[in-house]
Amino acid sequence: MANTPQSKKRARQTERRTEVNKARRSRIRTFLRKVEEAIAGGDAAVAAEALRVAQPELMRGVTKGVVHKNTASRKMSRLASRVKALSAS
Repeated sequence: MANTPQSKKRARQTERRTEVNKARRSRIRTFLRKVEEAIAGGDAAVAAEALRVAQPELMRGVTKGVVHKNTASRKMSRLASRVKALSAS
């Protein structure tokens, strides 16, 4: 348990940041799930639009430190290739 005033303050700050980061991570997952559902639905136009909306949200997670840069890039790349394959067929 935190003993010094500074460590007590850091514990309070960590709790607040954890809540913010959880919300941010949840929001990112929601946008990614919408892309996945659009791909599963088979509608290329809807999937492309969902991907276009999800991309800045995912990259915002990178700048906020919630998601690693390479992880976000990998997710975007894989989703983009699946959307492209959907529109090609």
